[in-house]
Formats: sequence, structure tokens, C-alpha cells
Amino acid sequence: MFMGSKMLKVLIITLLVLIIGGAAGMVYVLNADGEEKESDEQSLDEIVENSFQTEEMSTDLEDGSFVRIQFQIVADSEKAKEEVEKRQFQVQNILIKELAKMDRDAFKTGITDLESLMKDKLNEVMQEGTIVNVYTIKKVLQ
Repeated sequence: MFMGSKMLKVLIITLLVLIIGGAAGMVYVLNADGEEKESDEQSLDEIVENSFQTEEMSTDLEDGSFVRIQFQIVADSEKAKEEVEKRQFQVQNILIKELAKMDRDAFKTGITDLESLMKDKLNEVMQEGTIVNVYTIKKVLQ
């Protein structure tokens, strides 16, 4: 009987250690909201803090159609956001060059491709961080 109670104590202590270790691991992996968070993803607050809204830009397409477009550009840091703000003229230049290659149909169906292209082209010139995403927030095709 004495041997059985020692075994029971060891089993209970082992179970408690596993439960406490599991709880500590869960707290480490989960953020305060109880949702899993990837270390390389920005929170919504960080996205807003590190984003820059371009001016509305107007230009023509290859087929003579006219477009007005505006972007929200998300950087990976405050310094990168400040840099892309200073590079507004390059954003406009890249956009004009890329839209000059598109016709009306390509513009209608290729906004996602245009956003990705803008991101890649801007990252080629960025020195203080990177552009994480480019969102089209306004577009008019005439």
C-alpha cells in the first residue's frame, strides 16, 4: 500500500508538471487576444502606423482610356514609411510607366498584378526597409 501511494504522488506531480508546462507553452505561443500570431506579420495597428496614402494620380492607358487611381502603401517600419513618402515622385513614375503598357481590359482585370508590380518596383529602390503591401483604395476608369 505504501508503494502505491508513492507511485500516485509521482504520477500526480508528473501530471501537474505537464499541465503547467503546456499552459506556459500556450501563453508563449498565443498573444493576449488568444489568437495565434506569426512573428513576421504586422498587427492592424502596425499596418495603419506604417502605411502611406498616395495622392490620387491620373494618367492614360495604352488605348487612350483615362484612369484615376490611389494607393495605400504599407511598409515594414516607420523609417520605411517615411522613405516611401519621400519617394512619392517615384511611385507616380512607376505607375505612369506601367499603366502606359495596359489597355482598358488589362486595367479592369489586372489590379492585383499592378499592386504586386508596384510593390516589387518600389522595393527595388527602397533603402530603409521594405514595402509589405500595396492596396488600391480608389480607381476610376473613363
